[in-house]
Amino acid sequence: MSERFDEALRDIETVVAGEGTPRNKLRQVANLVRAANPLYSWVGLYYLRGEVLELGPFSGLPTSCTRIAVGKGVCGTAVQQRKNQVIHDVHQIDNYLACSPAVRSELVVLIWRGHEILGEIDVDSDELAAFTPADERFLDQVAALTAPFMAHAL
Repeated sequence: MSERFDEALRDIETVVAGEGTPRNKLRQVANLVRAANPLYSWVGLYYLRGEVLELGPFSGLPTSCTRIAVGKGVCGTAVQQRKNQVIHDVHQIDNYLACSPAVRSELVVLIWRGHEILGEIDVDSDELAAFTPADERFLDQVAALTAPFMAHAL
């Protein structure tokens, strides 16, 4: 999987350095992240606006989870706790927001500018325990690449 992640990171670096609006770049990033691992069924970028996460560009089927309050679900918990969330079985989470009945595991990685949370990358999988530390490291690198223009895409 490391080779796929390395290739995806190179492609994302090209997108980030290239022409286009921040929002279009984030849309391309979401597609590249989703293509990097066949277990990724959905990838979305959420912007943090005050106490609400708002869905930005995503790759996968449309979702009803377009606005999530801080502290709610896996996405809101990541912001509240100021740390990434790796959930191996979403059915074991009391405050889980079921945006798709097929989702079984979820990984949320925060996007930072210094000590400020700008947003997050949310990845869903229809497989139990789909995420490894390598997935989180990959998404941390993607978050670092997108942070410089994430604020401009709001």
